[in-house]
Amino acid sequence: MARETRRQRRDARRAAGEQGGGISRPRLRTAEAAASDGGGFESAQAPALAQPTSRGGVFGFLHESWGELKKVEWPSRAQVIQGTIVVIIACAIVGVFLYGADQVIRPFVKHVLLGQ
Repeated sequence: MARETRRQRRDARRAAGEQGGGISRPRLRTAEAAASDGGGFESAQAPALAQPTSRGGVFGFLHESWGELKKVEWPSRAQVIQGTIVVIIACAIVGVFLYGADQVIRPFVKHVLLGQ
């Protein structure tokens, strides 16, 4: 069976919303209504926005950075060695290619472009 298209999913959400089972989304109001009370959006349900707790300054930044570093999955020694070897081999291959291209193009540049 083929996957559901975006239009089919959207139509299903709209149908569910009309039946009362959907989430009410904010709608853009008309310019007159927005100008009358200064707001630009209306919603049937006013979502409760949680205020983020922030630790300001350098200490807050360091605390959050340390927390993010704890989440990182660090590579093992074997993975680091393998990655290093792959990079060295790739650099050697590119270096050999550029050296060969330089040797092939050198006579053209020397005799035709520079006229020596």
